[in-house]
Amino acid sequence: MPSYSFVLNGKPVTVEAPAEMPLLWVLRDMLNVTGPKYGCGVGVCRACTSHLDGGEFQPCVVPVADCAGHEVTTIEGLADGDELHPVQQAWLDCDVAQCGFCQPGQIMAAAALLKKKGRPTDADIDRIENVCRCGTYSRIREAIRKVSADE
Repeated sequence: MPSYSFVLNGKPVTVEAPAEMPLLWVLRDMLNVTGPKYGCGVGVCRACTSHLDGGEFQPCVVPVADCAGHEVTTIEGLADGDELHPVQQAWLDCDVAQCGFCQPGQIMAAAALLKKKGRPTDADIDRIENVCRCGTYSRIREAIRKVSADE
């Protein structure tokens, strides 16, 4: 079986897996990184949203072979040690989560948006396509605005 090396949350990893295996399964089943959630498996719900070389992507539809030599960051790698990322802190401050299932993906999408656009408009925020079954979109917008205002 082929092996693939990449950087995961700041640490080099190597895994043996079929080339076409979605990275999400490698993360969850082989590397025990369970923050990215399986929702739909086709990249639509975006519960698995993570970062690849700093930009957001859905590891449920990206084969592990495509990640070789790249840097993957999941919700587990977003904080700086014990210090939460500003988006994570805003999520707590604004009491965003209800069931919490989609929140890792939501937070990763928000962090990518804020990295790309430090002061996003409501229209920019509304373009985040992650699905929240609990409907906490107004609190998500509030948390993103809070981080934007704090910068």
